[in-house]
Amino acid sequence: MMIRKNVLGVALATFSLYGILHEVTSRASAYPTLPEPVIVAKTGNDKPIGQMTAPPDDSRPGMTPSSVVFAGGCFWGVQSIFQHVRGVTATRAGYDGGARDTAQYERVSEGDTGHAESVEVEYDPTLVSFGTLMRIFFTVALDPTQIDQQFPDTGPQYRSVIFTRTAQQAREAEAYIAQLDAAHIFAQPIATHVQPDKAFTGAEREHQNFAARYPHNIYIETYDAPRLDALRASFPASWRTEPVLALSTAPGSLRMSNDSGRK
Repeated sequence: MMIRKNVLGVALATFSLYGILHEVTSRASAYPTLPEPVIVAKTGNDKPIGQMTAPPDDSRPGMTPSSVVFAGGCFWGVQSIFQHVRGVTATRAGYDGGARDTAQYERVSEGDTGHAESVEVEYDPTLVSFGTLMRIFFTVALDPTQIDQQFPDTGPQYRSVIFTRTAQQAREAEAYIAQLDAAHIFAQPIATHVQPDKAFTGAEREHQNFAARYPHNIYIETYDAPRLDALRASFPASWRTEPVLALSTAPGSLRMSNDSGRK
């Protein structure tokens, strides 16, 4: 059981101190300025291999959304990041990379199901590009050089992956990682993998919108609130104050919510 799960335990005080010190020391030079992705030419046949299971309630007539799945450690914070990006129309925390029958929180937390905690992101490509989403992901959502962990959370379920849904997304993601590595943006090589989406499954309801519902949770305050501040500072044109909230009401369904979820 990861210490992140013990949100109300005696260990919380120790975790808080560790988290604050780790964040200050490990991320002192964090949030680098990343270049725009080099344009990758599109091919004539690039059909989606997956899509969100339901359209957002606020879809504009004529808008054809795109979607992709990002895994970068705890899905609470990754979902929170993309919920504050202009052009993102829906998000859903969940699991990708393993079989559907083991896509449950407790099972995935054991680290042997093949899943990674992930966030399904639907976006309007006329408002935000896949390239911008990748820049945001690599800049503020995670440390892309960490292998099978993100800060206090360790195990293969916290690995970094872009689960692509079109061949074009895969080409762009691979090219961008190569571009960043060639420019030596980070001290270590990027550990993020690029893989086709494999049976993304939405997480349980209690994990949706977690950061929005529990902004004063010690984990959220220590690890995720600074990333939102960095998103606002580093990508002011992409920042939206009110998050796009989505609640998973049942496996395979997505319902948008205007409720802030704060308690």
